[in-house]
Amino acid sequence: MTKAIIPIIFALAIAVMSPTAAGALTRLEPNEQDRTFLRHAHQGNLAEIQAGQAAQDMGASQAVRELGAKLISDHTKMDDDVTRVAKQVGVDLPTKPSTAQRRQLGEVAGKNGEAFDRAWLAAQIAGHRQSLANGAKELRKGSSPEVKQLATDAKPIVQTHLDLLLAAKDGT
Repeated sequence: MTKAIIPIIFALAIAVMSPTAAGALTRLEPNEQDRTFLRHAHQGNLAEIQAGQAAQDMGASQAVRELGAKLISDHTKMDDDVTRVAKQVGVDLPTKPSTAQRRQLGEVAGKNGEAFDRAWLAAQIAGHRQSLANGAKELRKGSSPEVKQLATDAKPIVQTHLDLLLAAKDGT
């Protein structure tokens, strides 16, 4: 009888543990997809913040300057979440956007006036489409519930950005 009680006591102990301790027992380690998503999301957020700053400084139209401010605000908040989750699951993040992202921003920033606006919008549309694809891949192939939740939470924000960017492009 005593041996039969031990598993019940153990199960009861887990059930009454704090949610954090109980969650740690069921948390899945991040797989390679989760790690890749976190790194790309972080680099994407860093790139979007820099692109937003460029839009505010160099945008010819009010729409581009306002979109720049929105990107800075939203991607800063999203990156706070990415950074927090990466720390929780033990994933080291890069310190700057990718080489390709930095090169693209440099090319866009080399333009002036309406040419800047058109190039900036085109780059942002492509980047936001890629972010949506990365999020969808995370939801299909990721293993970490925390990382998958980031992808779920980011989707409507990134989609709103894309919709606004497309509308601004149609207005130029």
